[in-house]
Amino acid sequence: MPYEVISADCHVDLPWLPEDLFTGEAPAELADRMPYVEETDAGRFWVSRNGARFGLQNGMGSAGRRYVPGQIHRSDRMAEQGLYRDGEAGIRRLTEPDLRIRDQDLDGVQAEVLYGILGAAMRLDDNDAADEMMRIYNAWLADFCATHPDRFAGLANIPSHDVDAAVREVDRVARRGVLSGIEVANTHDMAPLFDPCWEPLWAAAEDAGLPVHYHTIGPRMDYDFESMSALGRRQAFAVHITSFQLAMAKIIMEIIYGGVLEAHPGLKVVIGESGIGWIPYILEHMDLEWEDQFKDLTLAMKPSEYWRRQCYATYQSDPIGIRLLDILGEDNVMWGSDFPHPDGVWPDSQEFIARELGGVSGKTRRKIVCDNAARLYGFGRSTSSTGRSTSWPRTINR
Repeated sequence: MPYEVISADCHVDLPWLPEDLFTGEAPAELADRMPYVEETDAGRFWVSRNGARFGLQNGMGSAGRRYVPGQIHRSDRMAEQGLYRDGEAGIRRLTEPDLRIRDQDLDGVQAEVLYGILGAAMRLDDNDAADEMMRIYNAWLADFCATHPDRFAGLANIPSHDVDAAVREVDRVARRGVLSGIEVANTHDMAPLFDPCWEPLWAAAEDAGLPVHYHTIGPRMDYDFESMSALGRRQAFAVHITSFQLAMAKIIMEIIYGGVLEAHPGLKVVIGESGIGWIPYILEHMDLEWEDQFKDLTLAMKPSEYWRRQCYATYQSDPIGIRLLDILGEDNVMWGSDFPHPDGVWPDSQEFIARELGGVSGKTRRKIVCDNAARLYGFGRSTSSTGRSTSWPRTINR
């Protein structure tokens, strides 16, 4: 199909998944540790028996919040399209392929990259159950994407608490061949990405030809909320939300300074929903510090050159970043709508694109909203009946 706009950052959230997915697919010894839907006086909620809470069934955003009119403008725009009303009626517009495509058609988006449920898996606070939860989700996502491989590029969810488990899941995903990348759990307590323990994961992803993704989770919330006034809690939350993307600087610096891209020149790394306006400063400052005092690191090039060769960032609205494309690299930036999250731009994506990219050339605009993602994820290439791209082999060489 002809592509004009591809969203490189969209989401599948646990509250919109089939309610018996995890309990029905888990082995017997793990079934009672899986998320399930519980009926309460306040509504139907996703929960687990160990006390984890995942939000209202078909609720708003990754946390399954209840939609409150007038609280968030972007949510109001989504509500005007009947999204939450349908969710309350049990119509899973976000996880029924044809219904989801209809919503993306409304927004002028011909294809999308699907980030997943890692935040929910981490909230389970049960590593073995979370690993199984991710395996079940990845199998479901592959089936979902295979229905319309020209419209969906799914990212397999990969644990970060156990590198051996991560590599096993990468191998399983690569053997099936439908999904288009891996999204590794991004947690505040995981080992630094320059730690040698990660080497098997880098090798597995490079061998499989699967781009590695880290999605922003925001900075660590270390405020003492219990001691704050209501106003103080709102102020702290405003700081957290406004600084959300800046935590991704750590991911970039650990991977590049760690020599990961030097050792694995075929590996591609994407930082999702990261914004882009802050990245030029990080790149320039990394180059400066490398030149000044860190040339003993295992890097043959400037840090910014690894960025240009192997890294990407997605954004939904960032007019400052667009003004810095000469430093960022127009081949390294991908637009995404963040659908269906309440800080996204659906169903007004075309308006945002026209306003923010009106000052760049048509060629550059097309790279950012279409061609970069099409190239990275294989949209437009021939596909087999399984949905796998036949011109992008993903083979395990180890």
